Order: sequence, then structure tokens, then C-alpha cells
Amino acid sequence: MDFTPDATTEALRATLLTFMETAVYPVEHHFHDRPAAGAAQWERPAVMETLKRRARAAGLWNLFLPDDEHGAGLTNLQYAPLAEITGWSPEIAPEALNCNPPDTGNMELLAMFGTPDQKREWLEPLLAGDIRSAYCMTEPNVSSSDASNLVTTVTDDGDHWIVNGRKWWSTGAMSSDCRVLIVMGVSDPDADARGRHSLVLVPRDTPGVTVERGLQIFGFVHGAHGGHAEIHFDNVRVPKSHLLGDRGRGQALAQARLGPGRIHHCMRMIGMAERALDLMCRRANERTAFGKHLAEQGTVQHWIAQSRVRIDQLRLYVLRAAWLIDTVGARAARTEISAIKVAAPDTVEWIVDKAIQVHGAGGMTQDHPLAMLWAQARTMRFIDGADEVHRMVVATTELRKRSAVDATIGS
Repeated sequence: MDFTPDATTEALRATLLTFMETAVYPVEHHFHDRPAAGAAQWERPAVMETLKRRARAAGLWNLFLPDDEHGAGLTNLQYAPLAEITGWSPEIAPEALNCNPPDTGNMELLAMFGTPDQKREWLEPLLAGDIRSAYCMTEPNVSSSDASNLVTTVTDDGDHWIVNGRKWWSTGAMSSDCRVLIVMGVSDPDADARGRHSLVLVPRDTPGVTVERGLQIFGFVHGAHGGHAEIHFDNVRVPKSHLLGDRGRGQALAQARLGPGRIHHCMRMIGMAERALDLMCRRANERTAFGKHLAEQGTVQHWIAQSRVRIDQLRLYVLRAAWLIDTVGARAARTEISAIKVAAPDTVEWIVDKAIQVHGAGGMTQDHPLAMLWAQARTMRFIDGADEVHRMVVATTELRKRSAVDATIGS
């Protein structure tokens, strides 16, 4: 394993750092002071379009997609340091580079499994940043960590599919630019648990689609991701050609989508932790308490030292997982992906919490990005699979290893 950035990564990294300093950080205030209610709260400030144009002109566009035909052709190992930088401003930078979920995962699905017509209608405008999309899997009345519990139906009706059910945390659907929903539903109720579901592409303006409300996260509006919606599907009819991939393969496609998405989240979270540590150190050097700078307080020094150790440990862990995906594939790296998905929120939440403490009561306010970073870190313990599910994956792998060793010894 060699994690030294290559020339391509270094060149993009230098360009991206300049972009962050000159374009992103100076406009953050436009995104933090948003309407508190109404449809406007889910919309992006006009400056986002300017950022997107500048990013595209600088060659900082679709960096997440390893597909040379559609994306930048970077490996996961090349993309990791770049995604980390965008994590310094997670509400703005990923979207400015067209590297923001859920569009990234949806573009990956369409690139891998879409038909030529589906790619032309939805993938191409998504790649261009002209539209947004949503992913509709989670449901309000069941444990969606176990996909076999999902009850939304996708019924075969001749030349059409009919969708009925209710989804929530449908990321992306609150944006007025959202044009297509990728919906998972039960298409084959008599099949085995892994073959019951299919994915269908539902234009957002299809009759019967009702976006009932947007969901806030710890009081924050997640505009960067197009908001999180609760959606009711009432006899929604879409043509048979809107099936994404093969019938009954919905769960398999979902895992193909979520594997890279999980590691992208972890990459960005390293940047979130780095920004929190940067703010913590600046504050500690500036403020005094009980006759000396906070930086001279033993407790604060301990927090800073532990933050550096934890960040560097997490970065190495994420880079190793990225290298494994590049070399053996996401399926073979499933345990490592689950492991970093547990480690990243745990690490970042701890660091941001300490940064808030060093900032005093101000750390909880909108005057600093720390409350937003904490909310995002805490949310990541649910996004793309709850902590408990990922811990179960890691534990199962460890137990199987021991069982195999015991069996060998016993023979």
C-alpha cells in the first residue's frame, strides 16, 4: 500500500485549495443566513450557480465518478484527499463540485445500470449539474436498516409500474431542481428476501407524487443535499421502461450505490474534523481563562492532541478502505467500509464536541460552523446504515475468522 498522492491528485488538490480560499469560504455567510420557513428554506443561494461555473472551469467537476466516460476517472485513493478538502465546508463545496449526495450515488447507479434512454434523460443533466435527484428508500413505519421490511409496492400493470407507499428521508426531493426520484419498492412479494425489491425512476411531477413535508436535522435545514422529504406515492404510474436495472435486484443495486457513497461520506468527515480542530486551536490561542490562554490549559491540550491522533488514525483507515475498493472491489471491502462508517462519525463527533466546548456557549450558535458540523456528524450514525448494522457486519466477519481458525485447529 502506497498512499502517496500522485501528480494528478496533487495538481487537483492545489487547485481545489485555491478554490476553497477564494470562492467557497468568502461566501459561506450566504448559506448560513437562510429563510427559516417556507419553500425558500430548501433553495440554494444564487451564488451556488457561480461557484459551480467556476469549479467546472477549473476542472473540479464530477471528481467522485471513476468512470472515464462520465466522470473524472479518478480512483477512490485519488479522490480521497480531494473529498476531505470539501469536508471543510460540507454544506457548500461538495455541491459546487457536483460531488454531493444523493446525486453522486444516483449518478453512479444510472452510469452502471441505466439504459441509453435513461442516461440521456437523467444522467446527462445530472452530470451537467442542471437538475437534482432524490433517493427514496427509507420508510417511516418500519426499520429500514432491514430492507426486507420495506412495504412500498411497485406493481406490474401491463405497460406500466404502479407505485404505492410512503417514504421519508428522501434526500434531494425538497429542491425545486429535483426532477427524478429513484424509488425502491416490493415488486415480487413471493420471492426470497433479497429478490423482492426493484428500483424505478419516477419523475417528481408524476401525478400521485405528493411531497408532504421537509425534515430538518437537529433544527438544521439540509439544503446542500436538496432537503430530506416525506413523500406519499398514491397509484403513481410510470412506464415499464423506467425500471432501473433488473427486476428483483433492487437490494443489490442499492448496495452497489451505498458502498462508494459510504466511503465518500467518511472522506468528507475527515475534513470536517480538521476544520473543527483548526477552529479549536485558533480559539485556544486567542482566549484566556483563569489568568492564562486556553492553549496552556492541560485539558485543552489533551483534547487537541487526541484530536490530531484520532484524525490521522481515521485518515489512514479511510485510505486503506479506498485502496481496497480500487484493488479488490467494494463487495470484497465490505467489512472495511462498515468499519470506517462506524469510526468516522464517532471520531468526528468527539472532536467537534471538544471544539464546541473550547468555544464556550458561542460554539452552539450560528456564529460558528461547529453546531452544523456536530449535527452532520451525529446524523452520519444513521445515513447509509445505522451504526449498529455496520458493527454487526464487522463483528460477523471477526467471528467467522475465529470459527475458521478453530475448525482448522480441530481438524
